[in-house]
Amino acid sequence: MTDLVALSYGALRQKLLSKSVTVQDVVTQYVRRMAQTQPLNAFVTEYTDQALNQAAEADRRIQSGTARPLEGFPLAVKDNCCVEGMRTTASSKILENFIPPYTATVVKRLQDAGAIVLGKTNLDEFAMGSSTITSHFGPSINPWKIKGDTADLIPGGSSGGSSACVAGLSSLGALGTDTGGSIRQPAALCGVVGMKPTYGLCSRYGIIAFASSLDQAGPITRTVEDASLVLREMAGHDPKDSTSLVYTVPDYTKALGQSIKGMKVGIPKEYRPAGLNAEIAAWWDKTIQWMKDAGAEILDISLPHTKYALPAYYIIAPAEASSNLARYDGVRYGLRVPGGSLDDLYAKTRTEGFGDEVKRRILIGTYVLSSGKYEDYYLRAQRVRQRVTDDFTQAYKKVDVILAPTTANTAFKVGENITDPLAMYLQDVFTVSTNLAGLPAISVPVGLSNEGLPIGMQFIGPALQEERLFQFASVVEQAAQFKGIGQ
Repeated sequence: MTDLVALSYGALRQKLLSKSVTVQDVVTQYVRRMAQTQPLNAFVTEYTDQALNQAAEADRRIQSGTARPLEGFPLAVKDNCCVEGMRTTASSKILENFIPPYTATVVKRLQDAGAIVLGKTNLDEFAMGSSTITSHFGPSINPWKIKGDTADLIPGGSSGGSSACVAGLSSLGALGTDTGGSIRQPAALCGVVGMKPTYGLCSRYGIIAFASSLDQAGPITRTVEDASLVLREMAGHDPKDSTSLVYTVPDYTKALGQSIKGMKVGIPKEYRPAGLNAEIAAWWDKTIQWMKDAGAEILDISLPHTKYALPAYYIIAPAEASSNLARYDGVRYGLRVPGGSLDDLYAKTRTEGFGDEVKRRILIGTYVLSSGKYEDYYLRAQRVRQRVTDDFTQAYKKVDVILAPTTANTAFKVGENITDPLAMYLQDVFTVSTNLAGLPAISVPVGLSNEGLPIGMQFIGPALQEERLFQFASVVEQAAQFKGIGQ
């Protein structure tokens, strides 16, 4: 039988509809692959028995001619997305045994479209990190290795488990969430496609909140087409989410393969700082040449407030986290550590339940929201956020999309940078501006470094222009002909 785990959904669906293979065959191969890749620690909890039962139902639908758009799509779900009856931990001890009574809207829509949930994936605790090293369950491992070196590498984060299982062929696609780059950065480091949609395009209902004005769910897949298929099904207005946009979701697949001749691509000078990794700079230049070869016009642009985006993000995000995580008090759900008084119960529960990075961000957030500091820090950061947004608004008067590296470096070894929080925060230097402005962006793998590690480039577009991003991403995908693991 064909190695089904190496196929895109487009190719897999043809086989399913022609009845040359069954969904049972597909899911069985993925279950076997999940067992083989357990050392990656990509999954927090596996639901293989349920997945096999759902595969039988999917086969019945295909046999009866009532197949849904994603029938039999083997999906992994980041473990900060609630699924009814499935343990949902946010990779934190404080929620280690939490079983939600409801399902996140984005997961429900994918299930309704026929996707089959294989399990819940590892992440940095409460999505706070860029490596999965802060997970209560230990770090996930990047399936890629440096040439001639067996050392484990980080898969990025916070959606590191999601990117690792897609790159490692233990799921066809995965849900991630992106607060400051947490879909795109791990996708780039693992050599897969990561799409961060416009803020409000995908419902946040049922997703454990980190920073509510920044969080956005999106797909991680091995191909641009698969990303367009998944986003098409998970996007759309949700009355349960007050920030959800009222918007008619288009068929993103129609943008794939469309010519970009005459369209304008902006190259921000601020994303090419002195000391930029030479290999990443070279692949950026190569991607620019692919754009020229496809008929696009390249324009140099400036996003002058970019240098302030990272510090502004690390004020706004911890401030919102401080508020959101106040609900974990040992009273209503999650871990409870008894104390001599209510305050003592709170203190002991949070001390034992939260990891160091979560505590650090709660403290930062509480400080910048405190009396006398709110105006100096939080309000000033919000003003910077508006300036960053204005920079993009001005840029899109001249260009259709912006092209930049996704990350400043390739994947590093597990254990590096963990004692330096600032070094970890700098992992988001090319991605946070997009979240501050609420814009869509997609990371596409373009090649390998001299050490044999994936490098990704991202396209950033105006709000609700995901179709345009898929259009450009498919051109780059075709030019790059990037081969992932097992391809």
